[in-house]
Amino acid sequence: MEHTCFDNRELSWLKFNVRVLEEAEDETNPFCERLSFASIFQSNLDEFFGVRVGSLYDQMLVSKDIRDNKTNMTCQEQIFACFDQVKLLTQRKDSAYAALNKGMREHGVEIVTYHDQIDAKDAQFLDAYFEHEIRPLLAPQVVGKKQPFPFLKNKAIYAVVILGSKKNSKNDRKNDKKNDKNVKLGIVPCTLDVLPRLARIPDHPNRYILMEELILHYVSRIFSHFEIKSKSLIRILRNADIDPDEEMYDDDMDFRQVMEQLVSRRRRLCPIKLEYTRVMDESVIDLLCKYLHLKKRHVFHSASPLDLSFFSTIRDILRNEKDLFYEKYTPQFPADIDPERSMMEQIEEKDRFLFFPYESIDPFLALLREAADDPDVVSVKMTLYRVANDSKVVEALLRAAENGKDISVLVELRARFDEENNISWSRRLEEAGCSVLYGLDRLKVHSKLCLITKKTGGHISYITQIGTGNYNEKTSRLYTDFSLMTAHQGIGMEASRIFTRMYLGEVVEQADYLLVAPKYLRKPILEKMDRQIARAKAGVSAYIGAKMNSLTDKVLIEKMIEASQAGVRIELIVRGACCLIAGVPGKTDNISIRSIVGRYLEHSRIYIFGDEEPEVYIASADFMTRNTTYRVEVAAPLLDPEIRDRVLRIFRVLMEDNVKARIQRADGSYTRVQPGSAEPLLAQNFFMIN
Repeated sequence: MEHTCFDNRELSWLKFNVRVLEEAEDETNPFCERLSFASIFQSNLDEFFGVRVGSLYDQMLVSKDIRDNKTNMTCQEQIFACFDQVKLLTQRKDSAYAALNKGMREHGVEIVTYHDQIDAKDAQFLDAYFEHEIRPLLAPQVVGKKQPFPFLKNKAIYAVVILGSKKNSKNDRKNDKKNDKNVKLGIVPCTLDVLPRLARIPDHPNRYILMEELILHYVSRIFSHFEIKSKSLIRILRNADIDPDEEMYDDDMDFRQVMEQLVSRRRRLCPIKLEYTRVMDESVIDLLCKYLHLKKRHVFHSASPLDLSFFSTIRDILRNEKDLFYEKYTPQFPADIDPERSMMEQIEEKDRFLFFPYESIDPFLALLREAADDPDVVSVKMTLYRVANDSKVVEALLRAAENGKDISVLVELRARFDEENNISWSRRLEEAGCSVLYGLDRLKVHSKLCLITKKTGGHISYITQIGTGNYNEKTSRLYTDFSLMTAHQGIGMEASRIFTRMYLGEVVEQADYLLVAPKYLRKPILEKMDRQIARAKAGVSAYIGAKMNSLTDKVLIEKMIEASQAGVRIELIVRGACCLIAGVPGKTDNISIRSIVGRYLEHSRIYIFGDEEPEVYIASADFMTRNTTYRVEVAAPLLDPEIRDRVLRIFRVLMEDNVKARIQRADGSYTRVQPGSAEPLLAQNFFMIN
């Protein structure tokens, strides 16, 4: 099979981040929301380097011959291609920042530098502020034979200066070449957690200077015995790709201790990107690359600040300007759920369904609290991947444990960048008497599964909740997700079997209702696709629809290409990385792919098979190899006709979005949908209104 139908995962992900940056550039978005998108773009890119580029480097250490199975690119070729794209993206980000900076001034907020108009009075204040508040906290260092190059923290900003010997009457070097031998490097950390990054200049309503700009300006005072030859700001990103290697296991160390060591080790992993501002001499870049063990390809120049997280402070400053933000939206309590009645009774009457963030997570929290107090409930089993810092979900589990319920929780400690939070919660749960499992060997538990077991008059019954998103009250207001609550006893029994197998360190290999990775998700999906292929070949209408975050699983992609060639109509909504290219003549002409980036993060997963009496599932799994073969994931069928039809309507509205949707073209690029003569339809707004 030719590679014209395939895109590289990393390059496709960068295209997704372009769509995020487009939202920062889009003047139809409220101004402060554009600031937020710019900040998300940068944090996304930081994580991309730490995780994805870091992973490619780790693979290169194993073998330089490892290739991407879709585009046949080596790890090095992928890294270099990414770097080329990121250099172009950085220029675009700089342009976006310039426009946003202009917008801030128009809305009464100024971020100034010493090159701007700072009068004598302002300079006097900043001078005193530096001397009394900042300078005592600084830890400058001159790098030399007896002063080794310091450890640079991940994502921290540093002032870097080239220091020459100061000329004076006693020690005047006549030969500049001799003088060059005395050039030294000075480094000053600029990330000071105890002081705000934006220093406010008095007598101006909202005039600020960035901490690193202030330190850089006064750097000549810090290195007063030297001549400052040049100065710049730098920031490094380190590899963040950590995995529990077998050699780290120790008979005297449990898995939680292993993860604590790994999280600590992440902070010291090798640098993979160096960013700098201003003009930096090539010899200085060479010197920094030597100390950091980087090649020049890893060095990126930025005309904008190296870290845009201060935009959140700007948003706070402008918080009272309501027209600069999205109109406030409060998730609604579902119309078909009575808050005054027992949640368990309502679920036993019929399946209940929540659509976040348009509907509130409160009914699910009410279910957990009710289970904690109900004398008929004997146990609650749950998987936790990412939870809120102040989690009401965990509070309900702790309350249930205090009431004598058998509480079993699988806390996945390998949830990237949430490891420390999950380690803390696992301790809290254990201290409350809950049974806690940390995960399975070599398999992440990514499923969103909760099982409540009741015993009434000797009869066992189940209430099962299956979701597409994490048990996290904060993200339930920011991400679009689904939550199914059902008293279907067949599903409950299968959920019980999933938990039992996990506690034994095993996985489910077959089921009648649920699709369960890693052993029984990809296979039944392929079988369902095959049935649609058979229908198309028989001249009957055939259809596959799916919504997910990313599409990278080559086996599923090849099956969809086969289905397209057989005449199956395929509609895909893929927010992020997508390794399948639609519209390739003779290959994928029956496939359409779109991406929606808007106010809320599109996170829900939907699988649809058939257009007549369709099978519809919601799932925790994307069509990614890591989800289908290396994680415990659960997809649940929507057996209630009303809920199934509702999800089909949701999918159709998303397919008809002509405001925030982008369509993938046959060359792999994305363009905004043009509404033409149709009424503008912004799907997320539609769901808020309806």
